[in-house]
Amino acid sequence: MRLLMRIFPLVHGLIALLFAAGSLVLITIATRVAWTAVSTGLGKDTAQEIIEAVGLLAAAVVALQISQTIAEEEIIRGMHISGPTRVRRFLSRFFVVVVVALAVEGLVATFKAVREDMARLVYASSLLLSSGVLLAAWGLFIHLNRSAEELEPEAMQKAKQEDRKLE
Repeated sequence: MRLLMRIFPLVHGLIALLFAAGSLVLITIATRVAWTAVSTGLGKDTAQEIIEAVGLLAAAVVALQISQTIAEEEIIRGMHISGPTRVRRFLSRFFVVVVVALAVEGLVATFKAVREDMARLVYASSLLLSSGVLLAAWGLFIHLNRSAEELEPEAMQKAKQEDRKLE
């Protein structure tokens, strides 16, 4: 069992590296898309390509944030998500990035649908609606989780002490 517990940080490190690498690839692709669009001239088509590059960058931010969260929580802090404070903090870091990325992707899809195919507007609106539902669910989770944290104030103190490992 001890061997297995020593392997987990290595696996988490590999996963964090893969997310970071994926983020760098997405940044490279977004840069190339934007550069190609701008080099052909400034116009409506260029604007659409830039908007798509922004969508790719939003996905890159998600991948990079997940990489950072895994590295900080599982490797640096060596925490296992068990208490309400730790769960709230971990999920909050994840959800803020996912909700923002979904909202950006929904806006990109809206611009593209309006310009190219109005039938795709259903897809775009479902993305934006999903973002809103996730945001509301996240807010409800935080509200309910705060009640659980009040029952265990020592968990918040422990989480604050763990944060010092990142300073």
